[in-house]
Amino acid sequence: MSTTHTVASADGTTIVYDRHEPAGDSRGTVILVGGAFSYRKFPKMMRSAELLTEEYGLTTVNYDRRGRGDSGDTPGRYDAAREIDDLAALVAAEGGSAALFGWSSGAVLALRAAASGHIPGISRVVAFEPPFVVDRTRHVPPADLTETLHGLIAADQPAKTVRYFMTQAMGIPAPFVGLMRITPMWSKLTAVADSTAHDWAVMAEHMRGEPLDPADWAGARMPVLVLSGGRSDALLRTAAGAATAALPDARHIEIAKLSHNPNVRLLATPAGEFLTAQEAPTA
Repeated sequence: MSTTHTVASADGTTIVYDRHEPAGDSRGTVILVGGAFSYRKFPKMMRSAELLTEEYGLTTVNYDRRGRGDSGDTPGRYDAAREIDDLAALVAAEGGSAALFGWSSGAVLALRAAASGHIPGISRVVAFEPPFVVDRTRHVPPADLTETLHGLIAADQPAKTVRYFMTQAMGIPAPFVGLMRITPMWSKLTAVADSTAHDWAVMAEHMRGEPLDPADWAGARMPVLVLSGGRSDALLRTAAGAATAALPDARHIEIAKLSHNPNVRLLATPAGEFLTAQEAPTA
């Protein structure tokens, strides 16, 4: 059964979410934290919620991060702490205890929330391919990305914003982004273009080509499962290993046939098993 709810974050921003409840007793609550350009009605987010609820008996919360979907926004004000507050409000609304399952930039947000100490009710975290940039052997976003991105958003240039974020923040080759402009997906991307500033606020300090500092993650003492795909870019596989090493209690699974645009079935299996394990696996 799925029902739609709202909760007010600390700054008054309305966050909208769908709660998916299993037919029998719940085996716990997990909050899905989407990555850049995703929202709760994104097909793979909806399918993930269905699988985790129907096959693993979890109460699954699938929400619109601020600035996308039906949730509110704070135009011109972008701060990772606000998104951590959003997660704190969701955990509180759902009984005070929940696991987090974050994708891409959402994985970074989930890990930052876990390490912040601001949400003591986080029980576990699944982090799928957090896009940390921990060395300079591959793409490193430009130093002036924040100013350029905010300028494009302020000028109401959604298409340019999407192209800039994809090529400069995410490192996607420009010809590939150009091809995306002629697909039906492009209008969905431009509709949430402004939300990329929230993603960048979450990721920026950890995409400078510098090693992760374990001290930044010491507060994430709960069990963490880091997932990556064997078909994903080497940067993401390297980031998964670096995250696992920096976290106090983490293990890493690489799924051979998975890419950053994942087969949800392949992703849900290890996540569901980890989230419903009686005892947390050890690294």
